Order: sequence, then C-alpha cells, then structure tokens
Amino acid sequence: MGSNVPVAQATMQEAVLPERVQEALGQLVGAAKEGLLALSVGVGLGVLEELMGEEVDDVVGPKGKHNAERTAVRHGHEDGAVTLGGRRVEVRRPRVRSADGESEVPLLTYEHFADRDPLARVVLERMLAGVSTRRYRRTQEPVGEEIVCSERSTSKSAVSRTFVERTREALGELMSRQLGDLRLAVMMLDGLELKGRMMIVALGITTEGVKIPLGLWEGSTENATVATALLSDLVERGLDPEQGMLFVIDGSKALRKAVRSVFGEVPVQRCLWHKERNVLGHIAERDRPPIKARLRRAWRETDYSRAIGLLRALADELERTHPGAAGSLREGMEETLTVTRLGIKGKLRRTLESTNPCESMIDCVRTTQRNVKHWSSGEMGLRWTAAGMLEAEKQFRKVIGYTQLPQLALAIERRLHLHQPNPVTTQEAAIEVTV
Repeated sequence: MGSNVPVAQATMQEAVLPERVQEALGQLVGAAKEGLLALSVGVGLGVLEELMGEEVDDVVGPKGKHNAERTAVRHGHEDGAVTLGGRRVEVRRPRVRSADGESEVPLLTYEHFADRDPLARVVLERMLAGVSTRRYRRTQEPVGEEIVCSERSTSKSAVSRTFVERTREALGELMSRQLGDLRLAVMMLDGLELKGRMMIVALGITTEGVKIPLGLWEGSTENATVATALLSDLVERGLDPEQGMLFVIDGSKALRKAVRSVFGEVPVQRCLWHKERNVLGHIAERDRPPIKARLRRAWRETDYSRAIGLLRALADELERTHPGAAGSLREGMEETLTVTRLGIKGKLRRTLESTNPCESMIDCVRTTQRNVKHWSSGEMGLRWTAAGMLEAEKQFRKVIGYTQLPQLALAIERRLHLHQPNPVTTQEAAIEVTV
C-alpha cells in the first residue's frame, strides 16, 4: 500500500498541470516513440512557439491589458516556415502590426529560424558529398512522421534550385576575392577537363605556406587565351605582378606563354611528373623502366650543371631511337630544373618540383563532381568547380617545407628588380633548404 503513495502523488501532481501543457506532453509521447531526434524536434518547435509568443508580449504588451501608449497590436496568425535539418517545416506564426495599421512589425525570433541560409548550406554539403537530387530526401534525419508529411524544399527541383543558387554564390565569392594583401611565394596552374570543357585553375601559396584558391577560367581547351584571361583577372583583383613568385605549371606551352605575357620573365618550374608522362608516352611500355630511371636520377641531382648534362645526354640518345620522346624532353628541359637552379633542397624542393598541391585540390573537385553525368553549360562547370575548390580549401594544410618560402620569394624578387633574364641563377642567390 505504502509503495503506491509516490505513484498516487505523481498522478495528482500531473492532474493539476495546465491543460495546454498536458496536451503538449501527450503529443511528445507520440514523438518519443519515433526516436530521440523526433522528440527533440517536437520540444524545439514547442519552445519556438513559446519564444515567439514572449516576443509578441514584449512588443505589444500582455494580452488582455489595455495600454493607450502601445505602438503595436496583435494581428492574428498566419502560416510560416522555418529551416530544420535541410528542410522547410511549416509553423503557425503570430503577426504584429503597428498601432496605426500601416505596417507589419517583424518578429526577430521568427526571422532567425526562418532564415534559408542553413538550408542552402546543408544542400550544398550533401550535393558536394555525392548525394543526388533524387536521393536527397532519403538523407534526411528522422524528425517524426508529422513533420515529414508537411516538409518542403526537399523535392528534386527545389534541391536543384537551392544548389544552383549556392554554387553561384561560391563562384562569385571565389572570383571576387581581393588579392592586394596577399604575399605569394608560389603560384601553381593546372587544367581540369570536364567532358569537352577545360577549367584552368590557379592555386597560390603564401610566404607562410598557406594554400589559397585564387581563381579559375573556362574554355574549350587549355589555350593561352584562356590562361592569359585568368592571370589578367588575378592582377585586376589586386595581385602584385612585381612580387617575386615561382610559377609551377603542368608543362603546357599555353600556360607558359600566358605566364610570360602577364608576368614577364619570371622563374617557372615545369611539373616533373607531367614531363615524365609526356616523355614516356612516346616509348613502348617494355622500354620505359630504364628511361624513367635516368630521368629521375637527373632530377634528383642537386647540382644544376650535372643535372642538365644528364638530361641532354639522354635526349641525344633518344633522338636515334625515339625522336618523339627526345623532342618532348627538350621542350622546356631547363625549366624542369628551376628548383635545382634556385638551390632549393629537401622537403620544399619535393613540394615545388610538381603541381601536386594543385592536383590535390583538383582531386577534391573531381570527387565532388563524380555524379555529374552531363555538363549543360560552361557556367555550370564554373559553379561546380568553384564550389569544389572552396570545399578543398577547408581541408588545406600548410605545404611541406614552408619555413623557407619567405627567403625564396625575396631572392626571386631581388633578381626581378635587377632585371635579370634568368632570375636567381648564380650561387650567390641560391637558397639552402635542409630536410
């Protein structure tokens, strides 16, 4: 008998709860059966309703009390929607108008939760993670059957519109970045092909080793006109062409021509791995291993004279057996050894002798685009690529060997100001970078 007293007391206490509270608790019991998240959402929407009611009281005054000096009055309720977990959820929101009836008085609580920006962020993140517009609804959290039945902005067309809007903002953000305050030590350029369309992207590395996506340009091929337009746009956005920078490119003649056109005679490093692939592409697979070994041995040399000697000897031998490979090797041969000529060694050398940092960014872009089957326009390619570049930026770390980048930039800048046609070619300007 005594053991039932606490239960009886609890029942009596529950009985005196306000009817509205009891009704809300009854609704939450149903939500709890659908899971903890559904229960939390139910509680949250109830709290939102209370917050809006309290704000109305603050603006208008307590209900039922006359106040001749009030500046606003209640004006009923209307349907509204708030953003919740990548969807729009319908709510009833109170309305308030000015006492003279001339204008609506906004409720800050409702405006905060009705903001669509969190929805756009969720859509962008899920689409870039590989969720298709058709499957978007399936990725939604289990927030309760009642809410799911009334949710909005989860259809294929709605998700697509939101994604287009968000990626357009990403493109605008990337292409409007002001670069006047950037002190770059390195700029890397590479191309990304999107089924018949070419995106040329630029990645900057500051003297502190921070990687920054600078911009992109679209064209039918990786040609000099497109690359020149990209580099000219960077200068127009404030990038100082007089600062000493090392340019690392993928080996394209078009990119080399564009760099010379916009920045003049600056030091350029051709990516070793692109060059290796180009040379070996002219040689039968069974004959490649010894050629590859000799290329890499030359590129490992720390003395420029010995390294260029080894490459020239290899080119002379290839001339007799594989003239195409010899021609590919000779094209830009000296620029495959720019980091050697600069005296860069150790970890920084491994970082700068290829476009790998830029390739890593491009790989992230490709991952975000893996489900795209058809590129309807160049603008679509630009939007997706810009969004992928900014997504990659979130994962960036400082480049390996970054502590020596300030010395590299100053040495190059010093030679540029002396109008040397081949910056930093003497032992005096060489930079010793240890492992």
